Order: sequence, then C-alpha cells, then structure tokens
Amino acid sequence: MAKTEAEPVRDPQSDHLLTPENCAVVLIDYQPEQYRTINSATTEEINLNVIALCKLVKAYDLPVIVSTVGVDMGVNTGTPEEILAELPGVTEIDRTGVNSWEDAEFREAVKATGRKKIVMAGLWTEVCLAFPTLDMIEDGFEIYPVADAVGGISITAHHQGLERMREAGATPVTAIQFGSELMRNWARESSQKFREVLQWYFPKKNELMEQGKIG
Repeated sequence: MAKTEAEPVRDPQSDHLLTPENCAVVLIDYQPEQYRTINSATTEEINLNVIALCKLVKAYDLPVIVSTVGVDMGVNTGTPEEILAELPGVTEIDRTGVNSWEDAEFREAVKATGRKKIVMAGLWTEVCLAFPTLDMIEDGFEIYPVADAVGGISITAHHQGLERMREAGATPVTAIQFGSELMRNWARESSQKFREVLQWYFPKKNELMEQGKIG
C-alpha cells in the first residue's frame, strides 16, 4: 500500500526533539571584527549556514534573539545586513561582556521566550558561544550549538569549544539537520517551508563550492 499520509504529530510542546513550538534561536556576535579572526571555516561557509538558520526562523516563526558586543562602546560594528535582512523587525541586544548570559537584558530576552530548548550559534565557538552555553545549561536550559554556523580562531579552538560544550551536556546540531527536525515529515503541508530553504541552500552551496569558497 502506498504511503502518502503523514504520521500523527507528536505533542510539539513535550517532544524531546526540536519542534517549532518548543525551541528558540539565539545568534551571538556575528560582527565583522569577529569574522576577521575566524580560521576554522570561511566566512562564506559560516554565512551559508547562519543564513539558512535565519530562513528557518522566519519560515517556522521561531522566537529569535540577536546579540552583539561592544557596539555601544564604539569599538565594534553590528550584525551584517545580509543576516539582519532575514530577520525583519529584530533588534540587536548589545553587551560589554563576552559571556552574554551575564547581561541582564539578554537573560530576560531568552527567558521571555518561555522556551527551554535553545538553538544557539555565535562567534567565536570557544568563547562567545561556549561561555553562555555552560551557564545556561547550569540554569536548566537545553542548548543546541549549530556546529556548521560557527567558527573559532583555529580548527583546534573550534573543536575544543564544541567538545567542552558537549561534555557539559550540550547537543550540537547543524543548520540543515535542525531544519529536518522542525519539518519532520514530507507529507505535512508545512514541509514546503523546509523545501524552500533547501531550494535556496543547495544551489548557493554549489555556487560557493565552484568558487572555491567552501570545501
């Protein structure tokens, strides 16, 4: 018998997997000053995946928080327009410290989502992503670092940052893996949202590969 109907939807609130109803997305310090020091991946590879992440946020109407460091102090510039363009209406939360969880406005914004599963990405992996991850796990959150949308000052630093987070209880994911988890079943009407992200993602990835900008 042909299978064309979707399986029943599990409770999206209590599901142990990520769903559009039980998670939020956090992006930390996607700023030119950070990109210039990344050596574990190219800017193009990071942006391919962080923009895919943003497209998923928009497609599935997920709560999202974007934070920067040092902009108000005049030492850094803000999030690139190509990222913000995917998140209309989102206001950046600026900080002075490298650990965003120590910033009261950031903490309140995360708590205001009402969600304990946080899909998080930031530059650098080993600092601006790792530090809040460790604190947030301690405070009862489930953290999912997006491994292919982040980078460190070296390949070693990136991998050690991910390993430290994993050892503390974080669960690394990738951008397209995350989208698959949100979508879950091709027979659902909502699967078209993910198809549209994929229809952007793979041509863009192939283009960057042909240009030698990603491996």
